[in-house]
Parts: sequence; C-alpha cells; structure tokens
Amino acid sequence: MSTLRHSEIAGVGHYVPERVVTNADLTELMETTDEWIQERTGIRERRWFEEGKDTTANMGANAARKALEMAGLTPDDVQMIVFATLSPDYFFPGSGVLLQRELGIVAPIPAFDVRNQCSGFVYALSMADQFIKTGMYDTVLVVGSEIHSSGLDISTRGRGVSVIFGDGAGAVVLRPSTREGHGILSTHLHSQGEHAEELIVKEPGSNRNNRVDYVMANELDMYPYMNGQNVFKHAVVRFPQVIKEALDQNGYESKDIDMLIPHQANLRITQFVQQKMGLTDDKIFSNIQRYGNTTAASVPIALSEAVQEGRIKRGDLVCLAAFGSGFTWASALIKW
Repeated sequence: MSTLRHSEIAGVGHYVPERVVTNADLTELMETTDEWIQERTGIRERRWFEEGKDTTANMGANAARKALEMAGLTPDDVQMIVFATLSPDYFFPGSGVLLQRELGIVAPIPAFDVRNQCSGFVYALSMADQFIKTGMYDTVLVVGSEIHSSGLDISTRGRGVSVIFGDGAGAVVLRPSTREGHGILSTHLHSQGEHAEELIVKEPGSNRNNRVDYVMANELDMYPYMNGQNVFKHAVVRFPQVIKEALDQNGYESKDIDMLIPHQANLRITQFVQQKMGLTDDKIFSNIQRYGNTTAASVPIALSEAVQEGRIKRGDLVCLAAFGSGFTWASALIKW
C-alpha cells in the first residue's frame, strides 16, 4: 500500500510596491487621524501600487522569482501555478496564466486562480499540497498577490475600510519533503456562506441584465463593504478554533508552536488570538503596521519576512492561519 508524500516549502519570497502611504498621507485625502487609524487597526502605513509599473501578476512574478531563487530552481522547473487573489488584472482570464507569461514559462502547465480572499493563500497552499502528496506534481508555485488601492473609496465616506488595505505579493515553492516528519503536516479549510454579505464587493456582478448601466447608477456597490463588528466577532472565534484543529490533529499543543503567522487583518485581532493561545511575542509575527491588510498576500509576505529575519528555523513548528470574507477560514501546520 503506497503512502502519501509530505510537501515542504522549499523557497519563499515577497514583493511590495515602492510607494509608501502613511496615515498622515491619508489625512490629506479624508477626515481621519493617525491616532484613529492606529487605535482601531494598528496600521501606521501601507504600500500602494504605481500605475504603469505594478500589476497583480507582475508583483506575483517578482515574489515568485525570489522564492524560486531560494529553492535553487528556475521558472522552467515549475509544474503548476496556484494564484490566490481577489484583485485579478482582468475580469478574465485569471492572473495565474498571466503569471505564467510574466515568468516566461512556455510549457503548457496548469495555472489557476483561487478566490477565497483573506483565506486565499492558505486555501491555495492546501490545494498545491494535495497535488504534491499524490505524486502528480513535484514543483508547485503558490502565489498571493493583491492590488486593493485602485478599488477603494479614498474619501471620508469610505475611510472605515479604505485605511485598512494595502498592496503586495508573496510566494512559496512547494516540493516533496526529503525529511521524514517534516513539511506540511495538515491543512484545514472551512466556510460559512450565510455571512457572505458581511464583507463584500458586490459589483460588477453578473446577475444584471446590463451590468454596466447598473454599476453606473450604483457606483458605491463597487467599493468594499464590511460589517466590522461582526467580522471581528467571528474572527476572534474562528482563528483559535482552526489553529487548535491543526494542533489537535497532529498531537501538539499551543505551547509547541514556534511561530504563528496569522493573516494580517487587524492588530487587535492578532493580539486577541495571541492572548487566547497563550503565545509570547517571539512566537507570533505581525507586519500589518507597515503593510496594512493585503488579503491573500498577507500570509506569504509575513512568512517570507519571518524567514528572512531568521525567526523561523529548521525544525520549528509553524502555523499559518487566516479568516476573512465568505466567511472563510483556514490553517496549515508545518514542521519547517
């Protein structure tokens, strides 16, 4: 009887646009203050893309090249692309095929998008993991990349949401693990569609006889809407649940975690989860202060930075966790 393989992260990388937008910058665009933003979100600054330079696909390519370099591989070694984003370059086709083109991969490999918003990268990682486990592919590129700033209501009217989000990309390369008991131990995916409208960009939807006319008459529906209190209430429950689920399945406890990489949604949520799980400051990674919420890109950006800073070492137990629109939530437990 054959056994499934473990996959491991062989390389990580990230890219953020050069343009830094501070809270002070936002005060020139809307009625807000640095204190108001930091108190509610923990964010001090974020990155916004530069038109003509950054795209969702090429930011993902920049992150992917770094991940491939760390893995000692080239784009030609990639056998499949899984691209997580809620902000694709085009309505269709997906950004996965555009990333394939950006990287110059001429082989007709599969490339597809995952649209699970803040949980998107962990969902994508789980999908890639299955392909490696079954032996179908040996090298899978998983990318999370987002451009939010072009779709935000940058005004006093939209400040409750627009101060939160930033742009950026992160990537990992998955390969079969050569070390017994190491790699991705398990992944856990959940959704609760009854809350779909609590965090949503409603338009342009396909369920209109003439979507262009509808959008012209209802332009506010093109901006993100968030029931912030309800999202917070569910997030602080689902984060600990899905982390504990991963630990329980693999016979660990929260004290065994060496590094928790949570989706960077809100610093208050992260601090609540840290306290709930009993983790010390050195066992949780936060960079929302500098980048804001980059949805599908937030976990891989944070993971890449944690590796670069030496905060994740071989043999560490690493947990990735996310919660967001859908509602969806997910976790992955990794023996590094």
